[in-house]
Amino acid sequence: MRCWQVIKPTDPVLFSAFLHYKLWPENILKHVPSFSPSDKLLVFTVATKETDGFHRFMQTAKHFNYTVKVLGKGEEWKGGELPNSIGGGQKVRLLKEGIGSYANQEDLVVMFVECYDVIFAGGPDELLKKFQETNHKVVFAADGLIWPDKRLADKYPVVKSGKRFLNSGGFIGYAPYINRIVQEWDLQDNDDDQLFYTKIYVDPLARVVLLLYDLLRARNSVYDTLPITVHGNGPTKIQLNYLGNYIPNAWTRETGCSICDLDLLDLSTEYPRVKIGVFIEQPTPFLPKFLDRLLTLDYPKEALSIFIHNNEVYHEKHIKKFWEKAKNVIRHIKIVGPEENLSQAEARNMGMGLCRQDKACEYYFSIDADVVLTNPKTLRILIEQNRKIIAPLVTRHGKLWSNFWGALSPDGYYARSEDYVDIVQGNRVGVWNIPYMANIYLIKGQTLRSEMKEKNYFMRDKLDPDMALCRNAREMGVFMYITNRHEFGRLISTANYNTSHYNNDLWQIFENPVDWKETYINPNYSKIFTDNIVEQPCPDVFWFPIFSDTACDELVEEMEHFGQWSGGKHQDSRISGGYENVPTDDIHMKQIGLDNEWLHFIREFIAPVTLKVFAGYYTKGYALLNFVVKYSPDRQRSLRPHHDSSTFTINIALNKVGEDFQGGGCKFLRYNCSIESPRKGWSFMHPGRLTHLHEGLPILNGTRYIAVSFIDP
Repeated sequence: MRCWQVIKPTDPVLFSAFLHYKLWPENILKHVPSFSPSDKLLVFTVATKETDGFHRFMQTAKHFNYTVKVLGKGEEWKGGELPNSIGGGQKVRLLKEGIGSYANQEDLVVMFVECYDVIFAGGPDELLKKFQETNHKVVFAADGLIWPDKRLADKYPVVKSGKRFLNSGGFIGYAPYINRIVQEWDLQDNDDDQLFYTKIYVDPLARVVLLLYDLLRARNSVYDTLPITVHGNGPTKIQLNYLGNYIPNAWTRETGCSICDLDLLDLSTEYPRVKIGVFIEQPTPFLPKFLDRLLTLDYPKEALSIFIHNNEVYHEKHIKKFWEKAKNVIRHIKIVGPEENLSQAEARNMGMGLCRQDKACEYYFSIDADVVLTNPKTLRILIEQNRKIIAPLVTRHGKLWSNFWGALSPDGYYARSEDYVDIVQGNRVGVWNIPYMANIYLIKGQTLRSEMKEKNYFMRDKLDPDMALCRNAREMGVFMYITNRHEFGRLISTANYNTSHYNNDLWQIFENPVDWKETYINPNYSKIFTDNIVEQPCPDVFWFPIFSDTACDELVEEMEHFGQWSGGKHQDSRISGGYENVPTDDIHMKQIGLDNEWLHFIREFIAPVTLKVFAGYYTKGYALLNFVVKYSPDRQRSLRPHHDSSTFTINIALNKVGEDFQGGGCKFLRYNCSIESPRKGWSFMHPGRLTHLHEGLPILNGTRYIAVSFIDP
């Protein structure tokens, strides 16, 4: 951040001189004009391109009613490759040309600022008042670092507090005196403006006189001031962008976001064409559901085209199924598979390049496979917000992990901004200028063909592709935004995803519990507690929905893929003692490595039902025997009467009577009560030992599958 500082050039009349002690005669101060009304303030800035920073600057200027004269509009920039090299002389040349007609207006105050990295935090009257209070003719911004010639540091006077070195990003003074300074310019456009002003400043005939105030709105605790302009340059631009989210009154706790609905794009008559870039860079849980959500986006399908990069052989079967669904819905789909051996950066460059090269592509929507996009209106919402780059906020369920950073550390990595937690948790809602975003974002096609026209934005040094993109965008002055004005979805974890099973998502109950529940728990499960849908077909035999059809099908597929059915023999090495009194043709959950996940399922979803139907009983949620039974006429048709070795038992039907098999069911002999039409995904829950003697009724044809647990043995 910059500070205003008074400087003195060669001519002692050009600048008045004053510190806490006097360096120049007191009568010099009489030449300072008296306080002027705000119509006597003119702001100059240079903008050869209308960047995001320029529009933000003009927005804050309009908010406070500043009069701004923009120099260099439409002119080719020849001032060097800023901000990391010398240059900027073109700004001095343009100011020299632009201020000439005001040179004789002694009561006109002129302010020059760099519009790309400045915001106004106060109004003209306050600015003029503070300038008048300095009793100086010209005030420059100050900096903590010297640039570009560090050899001049020794020529700077020492200051007791604050920042010592001149910064050319902002200065204010009376028009005749500013004019006399810039008329000294006789160099080239690519020479350095800051070095020009510095050499005037450090001339031995002049002296630094006063550090006035730091350029921050919101009280500056170091100087106890309320600055009027905020200037960020170099690394401090990120802090400026952060402050711009709030200043001037962009967001307050009382009113929320006051600028979020400005310049919205109307989609009521026409929908822009969008290229969707899909990236599957590692094995990812629940990928089929991710792909299906692309087809449920609330956006005209004729305006969409899709690019898919799949880096995993494991997912080729999922991509093939999606292609069959989507080929008659989406006008153009391009798929690049693992056989192409593209790096992640190369693939992302390719996807973005397809939009850049197609002039009909108005937006590029990039989405990674670990994004669960639950809001079908996401694409419309992002387009309507009308930003060059904007991302929807998505977070890991129950965690602070998200797809954006609010600040950067000195080495360019993650740092937590003051407002990060509030934004993630929804305590502050708005559209936020940020330094880093990933996973999912929207970029205007025109931006890709102008500011971001280079073809290689995802490769830079040793940075990850997402960090390379964001760094390039920051250096190009293209703002990146995150919006949390709506619920958009979440991120899933791809860590520890084991692809050695047939249906690997069954094992995701720990890593991605929300997605596991959405996929595998019956959608009517919650009605057990709200609508009392639990049935009791026999005394103390409770019947309720628990599994989705997907859970039933995948569990059966997993067992059949494993294939080691026990055959219903009494001799069974899998159990203690090696002998089963009432054997079934089954596979244990332990055999396929699902036992821990199954026990967690019992504690999370069965235990609450137990408390509801067996009032006062608190289950441990533990079971030694968890297994899937297979009934078929040629292997095991029925099961003789028996008691279960449990406090209570669950028995979940995994397929449909009448479609997959005929016959079957369960009879409770003591009550002479039979249930012959079990519902797929529904579970019986009944006491085990002592009271509920029961048998498995004969199956007539087909194959019947049930999942059984003997709980609290």
